[in-house]
Amino acid sequence: MRLAVLASGTGTILDAMAHSKLPISLVVVDRPCKAEKIAANHGLALELIERSSFGNDFNRVSYTQQVTERLLAAEIELVAMAGFGTILGQSIHDGFTGRILNTHPSLLPAFPGWHAVQDALNHGVKVTGCTVHIATLEVDAGPILAQQAVTIEPEDTVDTLHERIKMVERDLYIRTIQKVIDRGYVL
Repeated sequence: MRLAVLASGTGTILDAMAHSKLPISLVVVDRPCKAEKIAANHGLALELIERSSFGNDFNRVSYTQQVTERLLAAEIELVAMAGFGTILGQSIHDGFTGRILNTHPSLLPAFPGWHAVQDALNHGVKVTGCTVHIATLEVDAGPILAQQAVTIEPEDTVDTLHERIKMVERDLYIRTIQKVIDRGYVL
């Protein structure tokens, strides 16, 4: 199964995926970032499809179409989002229905969105975690494939908690992706 990884940041999830020998055929980034170096270090094909704007004038439809066309041209069968900072529009979901995976730093449906770790701390919950789910047009609302809990310690900050979640997340995400690949389908 041909796997593409979409990344925007430090590339820690991408690095773990590459070390685990997942069959990554393409890495797509939406901005210059550390994930580019990670892809290069592992000898992975890399495509920078740079966002033209991070403001209100961003054309999500056009950008999504560019990403979708590149993935289809590379004959990608499964897409794994790994800290990808751009919310994509309808065309990618049409082209890869049920074949886009995402990981999120909370036990969805609790704390969806960009500030999940801070939200968990603000609400005073004792346990949070990570979720691997199928990405849908509605952010962090797709069918859940796997979850793992992480206990919140009294001294936790956003950074310390997020780091502990990332440790669990990397392992859970890789195992879930491998199960999907082994089955040959998502659901």
